[in-house]
Amino acid sequence: MRYFIELSYNGSAYHGWQNQPNAISVQEVIEKSLSTLLDEPIAIVGAGRTDAGVHAKQLFAHFNTEVSFDNDNLVYKLNAFLPNDIAILDLFKVKPDAHARFDALSRTYLYRIALKKNVFTYNTAYFVKQTLAIEKMKQASKVLFEYNDFQCFSKSNTDVKTYHCNIMQCDWQLIDDELQLTIKADRFLRNMVRAIVGTMINIGLGKLSVEDLHDIIKSKNRSEAGFSVPAHALYLIKVTYPNDIKL
Repeated sequence: MRYFIELSYNGSAYHGWQNQPNAISVQEVIEKSLSTLLDEPIAIVGAGRTDAGVHAKQLFAHFNTEVSFDNDNLVYKLNAFLPNDIAILDLFKVKPDAHARFDALSRTYLYRIALKKNVFTYNTAYFVKQTLAIEKMKQASKVLFEYNDFQCFSKSNTDVKTYHCNIMQCDWQLIDDELQLTIKADRFLRNMVRAIVGTMINIGLGKLSVEDLHDIIKSKNRSEAGFSVPAHALYLIKVTYPNDIKL
């Protein structure tokens, strides 16, 4: 049988989602826990590959097993077995060919910018002490809807076949002393959200104009875009699938 697990994690202690040869990953920790509890080698495939330090409020992964178990009981045991920074939210059967990565319809990320120094959010939001022109940043977010090739925001030397992404949502919200970007697309390139946020911060600081963003995207050149903001303020918050994926 194939199962989906829904999980969340604080990525601070991990070198990203995907298994690494010389560093600990979220995938590795969950695979070891599942393998121990089911008493067989378990490999899991995630919906995406978050970078080192990035968090996930919701992520899905799939695995196969012939072992019978009670879903709720396994969730309970996994949460007791796993460290405090990883939580299993749900576990359910899916179609035999369901795929956590390729069947995902959309992914939504949140980036948090602290506008005031805050001792309680310094490790969960990115503090920008300069004054930002928020309205210009909001204007810049709408520019992204005019394009679908975002090579300029992609990390160099990636193994992707296309740089095309369909952006479905991109908006800034001011919530108390935080400026938050919510961005949703069918797929994201490596480092894409952090490069977009860095570019928009430069627009908010007056280093770039909204019109410059058009030229940056058309250039398809990463060096033309802004800096990559820190990972600790980035969260994968939602992954959506077709309704009929569950059994």
